[in-house]
Amino acid sequence: MRIQGQHYQSIWEDAGSVFIIDQRRLPHELDFLHLSSWEDAATAIRDMAVRGAPLIGATAAYGMYLAAKTPGVAIEDAAKALAATRPTAVDLFFAISGSLQAMKATTDHATKAAAALQYARDFAQTSAAHCRAIGEHGLELIRAVAQKKPGQTVHILTHCNAGWLACIDYGTATAPIYLAHDAGIPVHVWVDETRPRNQGSKLTAYELLHHGVPHTVITDNAGGHLMQHGMVDMVIVGSDRTTRQGDVANKIGTYLKALAAHDNGVPFYVALPESSFDWTIRDGIAEIPIEERDATEVKYIEGWSEGRMHAVLITPEASPAKNYGFDVTPARLVTGLITERGVCAARESALLELYPEHQ
Repeated sequence: MRIQGQHYQSIWEDAGSVFIIDQRRLPHELDFLHLSSWEDAATAIRDMAVRGAPLIGATAAYGMYLAAKTPGVAIEDAAKALAATRPTAVDLFFAISGSLQAMKATTDHATKAAAALQYARDFAQTSAAHCRAIGEHGLELIRAVAQKKPGQTVHILTHCNAGWLACIDYGTATAPIYLAHDAGIPVHVWVDETRPRNQGSKLTAYELLHHGVPHTVITDNAGGHLMQHGMVDMVIVGSDRTTRQGDVANKIGTYLKALAAHDNGVPFYVALPESSFDWTIRDGIAEIPIEERDATEVKYIEGWSEGRMHAVLITPEASPAKNYGFDVTPARLVTGLITERGVCAARESALLELYPEHQ
């Protein structure tokens, strides 16, 4: 996607060197990091220089390559350390497992590294292609809304950042929006700020601004009000892990948006690629591990002043805080799942029609 007219992906490899956009600096500075070791990749994931399920997976895959090409590194130990960085996003585990499988056929060091690099490249390219396909299927949903209100703007609410910065290119929830905008359909996006790390106000707004998509940043709790007053035509969010029965884990606060959408008759869609499904579990509330992050993210807020980022305490210093990173939206609240293979209901039978190999 574009920043100031120039095309970028969120992670790329050049002659064996791996680079990422440091998302902690956005939207105020565009900064790049060179990942020179698997430890660099693990740190980037854990410290959220990269975030978003597909990008976490791609970074882990390249981390496995960096481990494989480094003499003396125990690949299994690197895999365990990478897997321990974030517990909720299933793409992380999908990518690590795939990389280990790709390297399994050989014991030769150079061949293992080559296999891991090819797997990482394929993972990233496939992810971008899947996001493009998600966009094409989601575009038809937006087009259908637009046809019911000719000449009017389609208002879409999203939560957190499920854009190209969270993926490799296009994004999941944002891909249909970009394609609709590019097709000339008038769209406007309500961008939840997404406390406590503000990925919506920092990253989604940044993306939409540079792509020229009309948008408005709102507080996390404004969505229900907007829906009550007919100001939201549809909700599209991403997913970090979705069960085979259609329960969806996404950024904390997603469940509340789904409840508000259900109460007001607003369609609630979840956009995700195959790599974000966890086919081993059914009950999302009982079985999906929910990451709890450092309480300082709640107690302090970051802002830009005098050319750098500052953290400011916003709670009583002695007050404790809890920081759950995700919540689970039950399948009954999901209107449909937008995947690279098409749109389906959030239930196991419908998913297995799209993905019969997971019977």
